[in-house]
Amino acid sequence: MALNVPGLVVMAAFYLLILGTGIWASMRSKKEEKKCTGDGMEITLLAGRNINLLVGIFTLTGGTMSVILDLSYVYSIIISSVVAIIYTLLGGLYSVAYTDVIQLILIFVSLWVCVPFLLTNPHSVDISLTAYNQTFQAPWVGTVELDEAGKWFDDFMLLALGGLAYQAFYQRILSASSYTQAQVTCFASSAFCLVLGIPSVLIGAVAASTDWNSTSYGLPTPYERDQAGSILPIALQYLTPTYVSIIGIGAVAAAVMSSMDSALLSSASLFSSNIYKNIIRKQASDREMQWVIRISVVVVGLAGTALTFLDSSVLVFWLVGVDMSYTIMFPQLVCILFFKVSNGYGATVGYMMGIIMRILSGEPLINLPPAIQFPGCRLDEEGKLTQFFPFRTAIMVISLLSILLFSWLTSIIFNKGLLSEKWDVFKIKRKQRSTATAADVKRTNEEASQAKQLLDTTSC
Repeated sequence: MALNVPGLVVMAAFYLLILGTGIWASMRSKKEEKKCTGDGMEITLLAGRNINLLVGIFTLTGGTMSVILDLSYVYSIIISSVVAIIYTLLGGLYSVAYTDVIQLILIFVSLWVCVPFLLTNPHSVDISLTAYNQTFQAPWVGTVELDEAGKWFDDFMLLALGGLAYQAFYQRILSASSYTQAQVTCFASSAFCLVLGIPSVLIGAVAASTDWNSTSYGLPTPYERDQAGSILPIALQYLTPTYVSIIGIGAVAAAVMSSMDSALLSSASLFSSNIYKNIIRKQASDREMQWVIRISVVVVGLAGTALTFLDSSVLVFWLVGVDMSYTIMFPQLVCILFFKVSNGYGATVGYMMGIIMRILSGEPLINLPPAIQFPGCRLDEEGKLTQFFPFRTAIMVISLLSILLFSWLTSIIFNKGLLSEKWDVFKIKRKQRSTATAADVKRTNEEASQAKQLLDTTSC
């Protein structure tokens, strides 16, 4: 198949639009930096905590060019990476947020434009007929067997709660100008995510209802060729007219770019703010921190680009990432937010417990065999030893309980004087003392305020 020139032109226009938006947003960030009371690092990472509500909603919803354009996989990845690195480097969260608006609009419009053409293409039958009936392929509405219920429950919990510990999520929330705006952003973006998911379900249903032998794609089917992860561009390429598939390119590229720029900035902010500023150089100036952020964006971008060449399916890296977030980071997040007894000792033990158990439990996606076999562990259809017990959720709960238990034990050990305070590496006794003092001051102020209010209401 020859190079798709019209598609290449559309992609060039798309990338110029995104790059132009990123540059414009970077210029705006420079103006905001002069007016903002915060430092330059806050402007870069949190957009001065003044991100627009609509922009915030869009930014919370977010290698396939080679399929439609017949462009080399290497070139496709490099082009996407370079553009994302450049505009993230220039404007930080401002550039990421405003380019996400363009990208999400393109995703929404492009996919819904393509759906009618896919549903009415001559190679597919009515998806309502194939939902529960065997036609060219198995029914696209599956069933959950009892012996697989644990695995399905585990996957559900993973997808529902795993993303809550993502740095990119809190970066958007902290960029809101008020608590109300942050709450509205969360609820509105969650509803918008559901709407964006509808075209994906329909496209998958159409692909499962297609006689691929009647198309130029031929047999075996994409699922049998292990290309299910690329079903969107494959369906656009072989089941729609050329001009429609070109429109769909925008949706595919926008989805890739929206995810990449968020990962770039969140990873850079993690290193610069949490590691470099808090551990390596606590006295680092604002100018120095901005350079650290820029260097981090480039390094993370290059590392991420290199990882994509290890396996054509970036989905594998995403699944492993959200898995680690759910089993290791989510318990830490819950304890920090809801349990005051939590401290550094419990967090360390919980982290080590979570990561060791997760590694020993194995992962078929990266060909890591399980050393710990939970109940129901057996060979799957591909002959890989797989855990059918909800082991990720079990590890998450064990990690959570470990944090609380060891936090409570160490708190008793140091507060009761069972161990000298000089061994208190995390200074939990000092922190508890300062917390108690702050609580007393707050209580005193509240009592004084109540007394003044009572005096005002009883005076003539």
